[in-house]
Amino acid sequence: MSSKTYRLGVLEGDGIGPEIVPSSVEIATAAARAAGVSVDWVTLPLGAAAIETHGTPVPEETKDALAGLDGWYLGPHDSVGYPEPHKSALNPSGTLRKHFQLFANIRPAKSFPGAKAVCDNADLVIVRENTEGFYADRNTFAGTGEFMPTPDTAIMLGIITREATERVARVAFDLARSRRKKLTIVHKANVLKLTTGLFRTVCQEVAEDYPDVAVDDFHIDAMTVHLVRRAQDFDVIVTENMFGDILSDLAGEISGSLGTAPSINSSATAAMAQASHGSAPDIAGRNIANPVAMILSGAMLFEWLAAKHGDEKLAAVAKIIEQGVADAIAAGTSTRDLGGSASTTEFTAAVIKAIGAGQ
Repeated sequence: MSSKTYRLGVLEGDGIGPEIVPSSVEIATAAARAAGVSVDWVTLPLGAAAIETHGTPVPEETKDALAGLDGWYLGPHDSVGYPEPHKSALNPSGTLRKHFQLFANIRPAKSFPGAKAVCDNADLVIVRENTEGFYADRNTFAGTGEFMPTPDTAIMLGIITREATERVARVAFDLARSRRKKLTIVHKANVLKLTTGLFRTVCQEVAEDYPDVAVDDFHIDAMTVHLVRRAQDFDVIVTENMFGDILSDLAGEISGSLGTAPSINSSATAAMAQASHGSAPDIAGRNIANPVAMILSGAMLFEWLAAKHGDEKLAAVAKIIEQGVADAIAAGTSTRDLGGSASTTEFTAAVIKAIGAGQ
C-alpha cells in the first residue's frame, strides 16, 4: 500500500453526471485497491443541486475544499438549464478552470475498439490553451470579454499572451517528447495575424528547446480537413482555446464517439478530470449513459498525479482502469451507443469484474 493517501474531490454535476461520476469513482476505487493505493474521496456540491442548497452552482466552500485536495473529478453540467442569473454567468467548468488557472486542457483521441471510428488507427492528443484566446469569458479579471454597447452590436475580446502560450506550448512539447515526437501548431495567422500569429510564433520559439520533436503547423480550417482525411498522421496538436474546443470534438467523433473521449484540465499544481461530452439531460436518470469518457478521464488524472508525485503505483491505477474498460468491451459488454445493450451500472460492474480477473 502506498504510504500516502490521495484525497480526490467528487463533483457529480448535472444530467448524467450523478450516474457516470459514481461509476468512475467505483471503478477507480477498485483499481486503486488492486494497485495498493489509498484514496480518500471527498464529495462536494456543484451544479443545479448546489443552486438549490447554496444559491450558486459553484459554492465558495467547494472552491476552498478543492484547493486542499490532490485533484478532482468534475461531472458534466447543464448550465443552459440553470435559472438566471446563473444561466448567463460563467459555467461551473469555466469557473473552476479560471479560478485554479487550469491552463492546459489535454484531450486524447484514440480509435476505440468497439466504437464506429471514422479513422481506425487514430492516436493523437489535442492540447488546448484554456485561459484566454477567443473564448471571451476567460479573458478578463472581472466580468467577461463579451459585451453589447448597443442592442444591435456585440463585441468579443480575443486575447493571446506570450506567457500563456509559452506555458501551454511546453506542456504540449513535453507530451510530444514522451510519445512519437511530432507536434502540430494550429492557428489562423493568415487572417488573425497579430493574435494567432503570436501564438504560432511563441510555439515555434519554444520548439527550439525541443530539437528532437518534429514540428509543423496548419491553419484551423485546413486542419479540420486533415483530421478527417488522415487523423492517423498526427501525434500532439497544440492550439488556442476555441480552436482546441472545436478540433477536440471533431477528433473525438473521428476516433469513435464523444462518449469515449476523456480529458483533464491542469496547471502545474492542480488537475481536474472531465469528460469531453456534455450532460445529456435527455437520457439523464435512465441508467443508459456511457461512462467510458469519465472513467478514462479519471485514468488521465491518475497519470498526471503519478508524474507530479513520482508515484509509480498511481500510474498502475491508470493502466488498470484502462485495461478494465478495454477488457469489458472486448468481452462483449458495452452501452448502446457502442452497439451493446448494457446499462451504466451493468457496464460498471463488468469493468470492476475485469479488474478483479486481471489481478
